Amino acid sequence: MNLRLTFATVAAACLAAGAALAADHEAGVPLSPGEAAGAWTVESHGHAVCMIQLSPRKAGPAGFAATPSGDCGALLPAGVAGWTPASGGMALTASNGQVLLPFDRWSNSLFVARIASGDEVQLMRGGPRVRPDAP
Repeated sequence: MNLRLTFATVAAACLAAGAALAADHEAGVPLSPGEAAGAWTVESHGHAVCMIQLSPRKAGPAGFAATPSGDCGALLPAGVAGWTPASGGMALTASNGQVLLPFDRWSNSLFVARIASGDEVQLMRGGPRVRPDAP
């Protein structure tokens, strides 16, 4: 009986590890317009700060349309009008196509950039997550 239980535990652990590895197969791969579509949460220091809407719709020289909420403060540069796939992930762009902030892709739903202050900014797919330690 103990041997069966041990085998089942080991098998479950292997399956969970395989699923975790499969979930991160996109690290370092450029973001495609189809997978970008939707709401993304902008986070810093573990806190959701604002949202940005990424679109698969072309927006002229800016690449594809991006619409940040008005409360992103200093985390996103002024003038974000679009986004474009980049070699290791994606970049937010100005209306003329100038790259304003490049993001590295860490997983299927996480992109990370470092802003001028040295702080990291994360883009996470979907709405803000409720954290157990949140007030």
